[in-house]
Amino acid sequence: MNKLKYIAVLAFLGTFGISEIGAQIKEEQLILNRKREPEVKKIEKKKTSVIQEKNYPPENKKKEDSLNLKYDIVNVPPVSDFKTTEIQSEDISPKFNNDFQSNYFRLGYGNYGKFLADANISGKVQDNVEVGADVHYLSTTGLKKDYDWDSKSSQAKIGAYANIYAEKGKYNLDANYGFNNYNYYGIYAFTPENSDLDLQQKVNKFSVNASYDHYSNEILNNVKVRSYFLSDHFNAKESYADVELNLSKHDFAISNDITANADLGIDLETVNSKFELLDQNNSNQLNFTLSPKVTFYKGESYLLIGSDFSFLNSKLSDFTGENKGSKFYWFPRAEVLVAAADEFKFYGGIDGGLKLNTYGNLLEENPFLISDLTLTPTETKYHFYFGLKGDIDQMFKYDVNAGFSKVNNAQFFVSNGLFNNSIAVERPGFDYANTFNSIYDNGTLMEIKGDLQVFPMENLTVDAGLHFIKYKLDNLEEVYYKPLVQLNLGAKYTMLEKKLALGFKGYFVTDRTSNAFSLYQDPLTSNGYNSMELVNEKVGGYADLNLSAEYKLHKNFSIFALGNNLLGAKYQNYLGYKVLGAQVWGGVKITF
Repeated sequence: MNKLKYIAVLAFLGTFGISEIGAQIKEEQLILNRKREPEVKKIEKKKTSVIQEKNYPPENKKKEDSLNLKYDIVNVPPVSDFKTTEIQSEDISPKFNNDFQSNYFRLGYGNYGKFLADANISGKVQDNVEVGADVHYLSTTGLKKDYDWDSKSSQAKIGAYANIYAEKGKYNLDANYGFNNYNYYGIYAFTPENSDLDLQQKVNKFSVNASYDHYSNEILNNVKVRSYFLSDHFNAKESYADVELNLSKHDFAISNDITANADLGIDLETVNSKFELLDQNNSNQLNFTLSPKVTFYKGESYLLIGSDFSFLNSKLSDFTGENKGSKFYWFPRAEVLVAAADEFKFYGGIDGGLKLNTYGNLLEENPFLISDLTLTPTETKYHFYFGLKGDIDQMFKYDVNAGFSKVNNAQFFVSNGLFNNSIAVERPGFDYANTFNSIYDNGTLMEIKGDLQVFPMENLTVDAGLHFIKYKLDNLEEVYYKPLVQLNLGAKYTMLEKKLALGFKGYFVTDRTSNAFSLYQDPLTSNGYNSMELVNEKVGGYADLNLSAEYKLHKNFSIFALGNNLLGAKYQNYLGYKVLGAQVWGGVKITF
């Protein structure tokens, strides 16, 4: 199979002979450089030059967007969205923004059997209607020299979308199917006698999303719908739907120099999760939220006052029984921004909220979860924050902020031991102390974040980010898989009349703590394991350096090369799961 992929790339390179195509491309889309949630944001980036869009967004929409630039640091992100050395990697190929390309086809190949096929096609069927399709595939043969068992993986995503620009608003529709096919290869506690193991896990996800953005903020602002259905290899099933309606009345005068916006957010979110393994956990949760707020602004300064009212109805069950409950929550919401100058803008506030933890969202963070989780919402009772941001001569942009939160049922990952201690058993792929579970605890969270962008010259951009997090929990002595400090550095540089684009991304993460299990044969019986849980097992920090280059041989043809994890460290994001070492791969791209 790998030879066929390699031959396909060579054949594509050898037979390329396409005449010049005159169509001007709008925007380049790159594989996996997109957030899954919400999908409609991906669509909004694929804009066409239709008549209805040339005056969009209206001035009041621009003002609304500027006011809604929140600096929420409640939900701690994964170690990095840039998972370059895993199959869930993000492509760092630089974009040629001056060409506004969107229609393209790419093929790439590299070590570790990495194979890439990637395409985006879109076009107008009417002056105000754009339709398109995304197709992405990425696979690797894995770490054959490190593991006697299979560590290969592959993922794909195919989707279709439509943008409709009406007289009074903009519609977005998006439907896509994706799968992630991989193995539970992180076996560390003991060596199986048979290396021919079935460790397969496969996750399928079908999503449908839609939105309507009203050009005027008179009463109706926007409507958003997100939904997905997920299933996996072990018959886990989850369905999710979220309907959000935003009503507003904007730009009404309070005095000569003070105006105000009034907004009401209405959100209905529901998720139904069913597992058929082990304890057979099931959960059915419905969260209804009202979010009224009023914003007073004077120039670029503003004061926001509001609240969030949430009503949660949940039903949790396993093989032992069922637990039903309903609860009402109130969360304060206020924010003030004082724009002393473009260079110095001080802001601060308080907010909170309820987050539904779903199987689909947790898999985005950790794909090696057991297909049997207790899913409990995380409540941020309050979150105080303050910060300083600014733009100095359009050459230096920065944002530094700090926050303190009180959190109930904060979610963390924990390693599983064996589910069956028998030695002679034929084990399923998840029963080698190689999976993770979800645990929860109450406590406080302190965060410090800093982000900056520097533009020292027209064709060079440099960026950096720092994230410090510190939990203090009621029960857990250690916070698993949450590094104390994360640092990222990046740069983009174009040269040779922008025919050559170079990119750099560096990620630096401190040590993380995990629990682990030590297994040994029971001396009293010959057919059983004893296990001992080890706490404070360190999963080492790492530095991950990445380079990229793309050169345009022709306006419709370019070649690219990527160097990922160039230091070659096979670090572990999760205990037992080494990532790929140094990777070098490249290929060709056609735009049309």
